[in-house]
Amino acid sequence: MHPPHVPPEVVELDTTFRSIDAGDSFDGRVLDFFSAAWPAYRRWYLNQGEAARPKYAECSQMVRTYMPELAPTYDRLVEAVGGGDLEARFLSHWRPPPLFAACSLLTYNRERNVLLRNYDYPPLLCDNTVLASSWHGTRVMAMTDCLWGALDGVNEHGLSVAIAFGGRPVVGEGFGIGLVVRYLLEFATSVDEAIAMLHRIPIQLTYNLALVDASGGGAIVYVAPDHEPIVSGAVTAANRQGPTMWPEHAEFCATVPREHAMAEAVGNPALGVPQLVDEFLAAPIHRSTATSTWGTVYTATYDSDHRMLELSWPDDRWTLSLSQFEEDVRHRQALVAVPPPAYEPAADHIGVNAPVLIA
Repeated sequence: MHPPHVPPEVVELDTTFRSIDAGDSFDGRVLDFFSAAWPAYRRWYLNQGEAARPKYAECSQMVRTYMPELAPTYDRLVEAVGGGDLEARFLSHWRPPPLFAACSLLTYNRERNVLLRNYDYPPLLCDNTVLASSWHGTRVMAMTDCLWGALDGVNEHGLSVAIAFGGRPVVGEGFGIGLVVRYLLEFATSVDEAIAMLHRIPIQLTYNLALVDASGGGAIVYVAPDHEPIVSGAVTAANRQGPTMWPEHAEFCATVPREHAMAEAVGNPALGVPQLVDEFLAAPIHRSTATSTWGTVYTATYDSDHRMLELSWPDDRWTLSLSQFEEDVRHRQALVAVPPPAYEPAADHIGVNAPVLIA
């Protein structure tokens, strides 16, 4: 985290959000977005040196072994961006540089089937793109991560998925979570099918996944590189999988206060979805981007029944429908806390290959 005497600079920035419909292909808008973002992606991907990243043969083989249905699309995407070796390794999402977000999750299956989440991360490092696609015959709408990965989304079957970091610094051999979420949205039709898929895909870091479907299914699942997926039985999650295993992270991200606030809100039968959204837009669940370098970039409400997404901020709402998806651009002026350029985060206490707290 930041040394106390080096506070982040607070600046006003245009955090642009966009919605793009790719259909069944990778058209110019998607490729233009990748071209613009590739220099930043490349810097991140190589931040531990190129030798730390797996070779193309390994990356390609892992996609074919664990997500074979996704392999033809992976090949098409690599070709579309130019077929470069480094781009192909990056797009496999296999053993990327470890990183994580904070985030809050809530599954709701009362009178509606809804997944509610806050995405907490440095705003300057986000794609901020809602991508609609039908690459495998299933219509999907998802907030992208590293071009074709997904942070959260919903598919035409009514399955909604979202992630939060699981609060343990263990790193293993596996995929970045974004491609795993993409795989679930492309090929699972229900919570049960998604859980079955999670049992056979290696995942690099610990994550909590929220799953909701249109038939009334809902689950919070704990995944990690060193244990089998665990269906927690909870309906909310922040950044722990039971007891606190990384106190510095839990304190920085206010994990426990957010957990308590969500539990109190969802436990109140008088609160419906609109009131729960209001809770997610207020402290402590909502974290200001002006006061934390891991502020809440957006609040997402996924309506599995109607296959809709509402992106919310304290001063604005944006609704998108999977069946009537509209392309648009939303410019948002926001105060953002930016770490000083000279700051070098360290994680000596958890090992050289552990995820680093970008604070």
